Amino acid sequence: MENKLELKTISELNQFSFFIPSYQRGYKWTKKEVNDLLNDINEFKPRVIDNTDDKTWYCLQPIVIKSRETKVNSYEVIDGQQRLTTIYLILHYLNQDFIESKREKIFHIDYQTRLGTSDFLDKLEENKINDSNVDFYHISHAYQTICSWFEKRKVNFDKQEFGSKFKYHSKVIWYESQTENPISIFTRINIGKIPLTNSELIKALFLNSSNFIGTNPEQLRLKQLEIATEWDNVEHGLQEDRFWYFLTGQNTHTNRIEFIFNLMNQDKDENDPYATFRYFTKLFRNSNQKTIETNWQQIKRYYQRFSEWFNKREWYHKIGFLVTINEISISKLYSESSNLSKVEFSSYLDDLIVKSMKDLVIEDLQYQDKKEVRKTLLLYNIITMLNSPKDNSYFPFHLFKNESWDIEHITSIKDTVPDKNREHWLNDAKVFIDVSKKEGTKLLKRSEQCNVNNEDEFKELFEDIVSHFNSDLGDDAINDISNLTLLDSQTNRGYKNAVFPLKRKTIINRDKSGVFIPICTKNVFLKYFSEYPPKISFWTEEDRKNYETDLYSVLDKYLTINE
Repeated sequence: MENKLELKTISELNQFSFFIPSYQRGYKWTKKEVNDLLNDINEFKPRVIDNTDDKTWYCLQPIVIKSRETKVNSYEVIDGQQRLTTIYLILHYLNQDFIESKREKIFHIDYQTRLGTSDFLDKLEENKINDSNVDFYHISHAYQTICSWFEKRKVNFDKQEFGSKFKYHSKVIWYESQTENPISIFTRINIGKIPLTNSELIKALFLNSSNFIGTNPEQLRLKQLEIATEWDNVEHGLQEDRFWYFLTGQNTHTNRIEFIFNLMNQDKDENDPYATFRYFTKLFRNSNQKTIETNWQQIKRYYQRFSEWFNKREWYHKIGFLVTINEISISKLYSESSNLSKVEFSSYLDDLIVKSMKDLVIEDLQYQDKKEVRKTLLLYNIITMLNSPKDNSYFPFHLFKNESWDIEHITSIKDTVPDKNREHWLNDAKVFIDVSKKEGTKLLKRSEQCNVNNEDEFKELFEDIVSHFNSDLGDDAINDISNLTLLDSQTNRGYKNAVFPLKRKTIINRDKSGVFIPICTKNVFLKYFSEYPPKISFWTEEDRKNYETDLYSVLDKYLTINE
């Protein structure tokens, strides 16, 4: 038998009785949770749904239950007893406005290990805290919070309107398990393995057998298997991080298919965690097999479009860039692409990139302009990769977004004097001092004799060593984009403010070990922009200018450059 999933109004719960098993913890809602629920319901305004006689409703989180076969309309509560108990307390309070004979029947709750709780709930008193046991204490506190909340309402507050909204326009997600052991489900829910996310709930809607009335059992089984298999294929495809982070920067590990569902729900309420589920519930209100198939085809079209973008290398890189810098949303891109030919779509992407770099002049960019520099260097790396006819590699947006990539000086700066591991820094740097330069021999001798614990002595030596390795570079170029490159934070931390040759050695070693180094960063430290033979231990003015020239050349199509 399959699990059941539906929405039930608070009023509809009153026909049932609920059993809270021993594996459930006691009631623990505090004043905050109770007030939050009351405020949410009070602020919710039901509105008529277009082209229907129905109104919108406030959606509470799921109640997971399993039928108790020995009793009619009785359910074991697997998850959601805190909400269910609070709902009971609110209904009990609202009932007190009526004489006993006019009060509505409220659902019954039994607690396996907390005998007497049912009787206690029937006899709640407004201003009395019961501390005879821990459960009575928390429940009576919650009830007093409810009483206090209503007492603080303004004179024009309509309690009857609130009651009507709560009973008839507030719904719980009713998830009824038919097959599994309740304790197994409870354990899995509470260790986070099967959170009842929108996608899990929507899957139950798609596979609900009531959508296939008139279909023989074998056809029904095959159709459900087809959707379930295709569902798994989409989820499996989105689980590839390279695919996922090209589309979105969301750090999501499960139920990634929900991304597509959220795109379909154009009017998503960010304050409602189940807004997308509610959207699909409305779609399937009078559902049949055609409704299911039409909506499932739409989901597959989204995935197929994304797969097409991913597999076309040019589109992958340009879309990945635009999404990373937040120039356009995937939703807007999908909408626009629906009306364009492939050639038109390629031109559209180029136009968006030009727009994103509008009025940006790279020769003016400095280290402090981090956002613009990072964007420019990212595009520089991406277009460089695309310009290579023999390069079939893909830029790893998943690494770029997860490894805190940022901009780094190519050669050292004097502003950051090491405050730790000074001896280590000095030993690394002195190996590369060029004794053929007139100051080189003296600098090496000072390095051998320096007391690294002497603040002033080390600072002076540090600055002289940095000047030595920057002697072929103009001081005004230190913070210029032509002395900056993209690097992941781990590599950056690995060499701190090291001199150029040590940075070069670190980059080469990490590249050999399989760490992804952006192509333009690699070109810088492997001296691809240098005339032969290159000065391996120095980043020269010539190197800087050649690097800058390449930057202009690669990005010429997308940038405005001062003449």
